[in-house]
Amino acid sequence: MTTNKSAKGGVQTPVKEKEQSGHTAAPGKAGAKQDAGRSAPAKLPTEVVVEAAITVRELATLMQRSPIDLIKILMQYGIMAPITHTIDHDTAVILGEELGVTVKWPANEAPGGQPEETAEEAVQEPPKARSRVRRVVAAQEEKNLVERPPVVAVLGHVDHGKTTLLDRIRHTDVASGEAGGITQRTGAYQVTINGKKITFLDTPGHEAFTAMRARGAQVTDIVVLVVAADDGVMPQTKEAISHARAAGVPIIVAVNKIDKANANPQRVMEELAKEGLQPETWGGDTIVVELSALANMGIEDLLDNIVVLAEVEQFKANPNGDCIGTVIESELDKHRGVTATLLVQNGTLRRGDALVVGNTWGRIKAMFDYEGKTIKEAGPSTPTVVLGLQEVPRAGDIFERLKSDREARRIAEERQEAAASAAYAPQRPRMSLDDFFAHFEGEESKVLNLIVRADMQGTLEPILSSLNELSTDEVTIKILQASIGDISESDVMLAEASDAVVIGFSVHVDKAAQVRAEQSGVEIRHYDVIYKMLEDIEDAMKGMLEPIYEDIVIGHAQVLRLFKLRRGVIAGCMVSDGVVKRGAVARVLRKNEEIVARTRIETLRRFTEDVPEVRQGYECGINLTEGDELLVEGDVIEIMDKRRVR
Repeated sequence: MTTNKSAKGGVQTPVKEKEQSGHTAAPGKAGAKQDAGRSAPAKLPTEVVVEAAITVRELATLMQRSPIDLIKILMQYGIMAPITHTIDHDTAVILGEELGVTVKWPANEAPGGQPEETAEEAVQEPPKARSRVRRVVAAQEEKNLVERPPVVAVLGHVDHGKTTLLDRIRHTDVASGEAGGITQRTGAYQVTINGKKITFLDTPGHEAFTAMRARGAQVTDIVVLVVAADDGVMPQTKEAISHARAAGVPIIVAVNKIDKANANPQRVMEELAKEGLQPETWGGDTIVVELSALANMGIEDLLDNIVVLAEVEQFKANPNGDCIGTVIESELDKHRGVTATLLVQNGTLRRGDALVVGNTWGRIKAMFDYEGKTIKEAGPSTPTVVLGLQEVPRAGDIFERLKSDREARRIAEERQEAAASAAYAPQRPRMSLDDFFAHFEGEESKVLNLIVRADMQGTLEPILSSLNELSTDEVTIKILQASIGDISESDVMLAEASDAVVIGFSVHVDKAAQVRAEQSGVEIRHYDVIYKMLEDIEDAMKGMLEPIYEDIVIGHAQVLRLFKLRRGVIAGCMVSDGVVKRGAVARVLRKNEEIVARTRIETLRRFTEDVPEVRQGYECGINLTEGDELLVEGDVIEIMDKRRVR
């Protein structure tokens, strides 16, 4: 008998670790069974509050359960976790479901909320990391906000003149130094136009733009979409439009190469209108500027329009507030060490500041502007290259200034531990139809983001029409992208950054897209019948969609010998194929045909050690939860796992 303190550290509640038979009480029960004549224990909690990360010991204390119960459940999921192991909130929810305890977020950290976080609270990245910078800016008092330069991303199809346009704007010659004339890296530059500053991000395409959004960064205020007048709207142009719309930023179209003999700006505007970008000259709200970057024509007109749009949007920040921003790019320089290009989004960054950047930290030893000149500070919307970080951060990581090196190091180390623990946690979709309603529970308006791929245009149009008709006052369906062809990695990236579900109708999934979807938790749904797709989405909108699972065979074990013990029958087995997992569903087959029992593997041993699984060619000892008295030598134990069908 052991005693665990309650979450408040007060009353001690007896927790029974094992039954007299030697087995742990079955998970999902509200406590272990009591021996005859013994008084019932205090009522166990049915609801606990857990932050972004918690240790197994702390969670067991909150739930007033034995840590051994939690560890056994984790082992069933393939997680070998000691009592000091840190798990994330999602894993805590799974443990709670097994033990009949509801796990909730703290009131001020619920997903989608807008808490005012301190540096202490920022140890763990909140679920909606991409809103972190926005929350800091929103927390600033209006009187302290001042106008800041707009941050402009230049997107478009390959070889449509993005880098050449930036060359003219910066009066530099970057394009000639790039391999094959194609942008190989992300850069940030700042220019001054008639006393007004503009920050430009030169990206290799919408992939980098979206990758930063997927990692929590929302740095762009305006997108300049470059379209060649002689080439028109291309597939990558359409993708860039979808990614810019998903980010919710205004778009200015730069129709480039108008000096070429075969240029046709009118055709380009017609194609843009078909994509929903109606030019202002046609009564729409999209600014379209005709120019030639190579001939230096129309550049000033483009810049003037950017300045005007920035004045209308009124981009502001507090230069004296909390310093926070985003990593634009980073590298390990063999001469200078770790270098990172940071974009300050609020506050003022100064040399000597201690920073926590994603899962690393450092103190700024030197700062340079985009031209390589040494600077001492950088204000809002200012890009700066810094030296002094301990490790190379990822593009899109959020950085924050802290009071001391010690605090920055502590937060970075705790984030690293949390990230390592999360790597072993079961991957769950960031957004799925199954839990769509629960994802937005409590919010007045709900938006279901979809990316649709179909095999033919004749199929795509009725699908989109039917989906748009499903929108209601409570739930709105937003089609981020709809196109013909197989599901690509770009589709998954857009879904990853926008919390969207990918719908495929009679199409396949690229291998790269499948791998990325599995890594990022993006849900891809396949359909061949329109009404079935509409039925699923309508059910999801009503919160009625239930997941469907099917059993798949993952291995077989041949019973070689039986050992009868006080606690039951142990079957000495040889794994003939596949794998045997502890906790898995099992069927006892006789003569490979007759099903004698359907049960579950209670314990799995190799010699004297408990193990989570045993693979083909190895011997093991298997104890079943029930039906072990029916076993005879020569039986085959068929091991099954559940696979999610819907």
